Amino acid sequence: MKRSSKLLIMVVLAMLGGTAGYAQDKYSLKSPDGIAFSDFKGYEDWSVVSSARTDEVLKVIVADPTMIEAFKAGVPGNGQSFPDGSKIAKLQWKPKKSTEAPFAVDVPEVFSQAFVMEKDSRRFPKSGGWGYALFNYEAASDSFGTDPSPSDCGHACHEAVKAKDYIFHPYQKR
Repeated sequence: MKRSSKLLIMVVLAMLGGTAGYAQDKYSLKSPDGIAFSDFKGYEDWSVVSSARTDEVLKVIVADPTMIEAFKAGVPGNGQSFPDGSKIAKLQWKPKKSTEAPFAVDVPEVFSQAFVMEKDSRRFPKSGGWGYALFNYEAASDSFGTDPSPSDCGHACHEAVKAKDYIFHPYQKR
């Protein structure tokens, strides 16, 4: 086989492999307020802080090691604030009834959102030092997108828990 034919085959295979296996890089996203999803890289493996459920969604709240260490030291109940660099994420799924469990239980069905908060007092002085972003997940396209205005929450919503450094969920006993 001629060298040009081999090169053409390699290019075609690379193109096919590159598009067939391509999934959007969620870590390239940035919210309108400048929160980069890449700042939360590895959130899938962070420690669980708490969970919650509404009629519409199941929520698992996870935090990075910096924030978990602060929680374990008593923040915010000890009157201290979370240190800059703390990150927390609320991961949300649409629920469904389990068809396998021998009792009535809701389980996650479709992932829908990652609501994230990042503590940086210099970047976010007007919101108690916290930056907020909402990244929506679209299952049909297996892609994430930024929400231009986290209307379901953000600083205005978290103002209710200002005395707890703007965090709703305490670190749950295990």
